[in-house]
Amino acid sequence: MKIPRNLNGRALAQSLCQHWKYLQVHQTGSHIILDTEEPFHQRIAIPAHESLRIGTLNHILKSVANHKRINRQEILDKL
Repeated sequence: MKIPRNLNGRALAQSLCQHWKYLQVHQTGSHIILDTEEPFHQRIAIPAHESLRIGTLNHILKSVANHKRINRQEILDKL
């Protein structure tokens, strides 16, 4: 599993909204807040930085994968 090193926060947020049924509810400072109700409620904050740090990106992917009960690779494939 190769994690992209140059992914920005806005692109990640758009991908999650388009493919995984998240909605952007608002932006506070440099953080984009996403919400989903499927399969149950989850709210995540994504930094709107030019390139996400690898640890931050890994944590977001892990959180979404656990919530949606999928593999992180499925998320990466749709980026």
